[in-house]
Amino acid sequence: MEWLDVLRAHAVALPNLTKFAIVMAIIAVAPALARRFRVPEIVGLLAFGVLLGPYVLDVAPMNHPIVQFLGDLGRLLLMFGAGLEIEIDLFRKAQARSVIFGVVTTIIPQLLGTAYGLAFGYGMIPAIVIGSLLSSHTLLALPIVARLGVLGFEPVVVVIGATLVADTLSLVVFGICVSVYTTGFSVSGLALQLIEVAIFVPLVLIGVSRVGAWILDKLRDHQEAYFVTMLGIMAVAGELANFINLPDIVGAFMAGLAVNSAVGEHPAKEKLDFFGKSFFIPIFFIVVGFLIVPNAVGQTIFNHFWLVASMIAALTVGKGAAAAIAGRAFGYSRPARLTMWALTLPQVAATLAATLVGFNTLNAAGERLLSEEIFNAVLVLLVVTSVLSTILTDVFARGMAKDSAATKPVSLKTI
Repeated sequence: MEWLDVLRAHAVALPNLTKFAIVMAIIAVAPALARRFRVPEIVGLLAFGVLLGPYVLDVAPMNHPIVQFLGDLGRLLLMFGAGLEIEIDLFRKAQARSVIFGVVTTIIPQLLGTAYGLAFGYGMIPAIVIGSLLSSHTLLALPIVARLGVLGFEPVVVVIGATLVADTLSLVVFGICVSVYTTGFSVSGLALQLIEVAIFVPLVLIGVSRVGAWILDKLRDHQEAYFVTMLGIMAVAGELANFINLPDIVGAFMAGLAVNSAVGEHPAKEKLDFFGKSFFIPIFFIVVGFLIVPNAVGQTIFNHFWLVASMIAALTVGKGAAAAIAGRAFGYSRPARLTMWALTLPQVAATLAATLVGFNTLNAAGERLLSEEIFNAVLVLLVVTSVLSTILTDVFARGMAKDSAATKPVSLKTI
């Protein structure tokens, strides 16, 4: 289209500071527009990323090293923040049930996702990776249950605790698959990778936790140094993960878990949260938008409809079956089980970060770990599950709130 070519030519010629101002305006405006249209904020940022990207206006260069660095830092902060934000105290109050549900809500989607990948002709490693993408979840609808006054009820507490288990297991499986795919499969190589992971996870969760807690305790009265040290811990853990061929997002997430208790509600945590969510994490979502080819997404939906629909079905059935099995075992009411299902539907933080890593991961033959069709299917999954979760959580949590017998606030006596 001639008018688009003219507009793109003017956009490309804009001064760098003008381009920066445009991105800042988008970061400020996109969340408000998303709320206006009742879609998740991430959807608005991705949409603007598409608009600014090389396939529409080409305002910002996709492969510019500074842009990529900002996006990578946002990706790490997203996962580090995910580890920091998990409510460890709530996990401990319902530890046994949280672990059980966490394992169940990981294994069932993992198996269904792997079967889905194999059914559509993907190799074993890509299929397992697809399963790992579906086994994690993001508590996107948590503010809804908080608004309805049921945040402290046992089924919700169990879901919060299970998030720690599900995200950890899914990222470890994902990391091992990435390593095997890039280095090639061999029994000895896989055994070595498993040994390295067996050393790495305790090293970060226990070693970094204790050393990091000691350092942070010494800096507790110095917010600036405390803030910088948290970023340093995230970077070190990411590099340790890279050292054993795991994606850096695995290390960043583990680092967040490791210092979770030590950081607590320190003011520097609030500043880091503000620092990430106000700039770097939105930049990450916008940079992901650069990779989205609008025509390709549309073609994936129409030409590979069953690929997309089956992924959504595998996720919804897997999470639903897990909530039904665990909820019945725990004696929860039907509204409580449905609330657990709705809360575990969204595929945002870990899923998107891992999908981007998988899409950019190449084997020795130059083949992507995750194809463009799967990348586009995950984007559709992200939008559908985010919207569906917010709607269903509002409906089911209201029903759960009325059932006082099954939704009593959690206490040590009820576990």
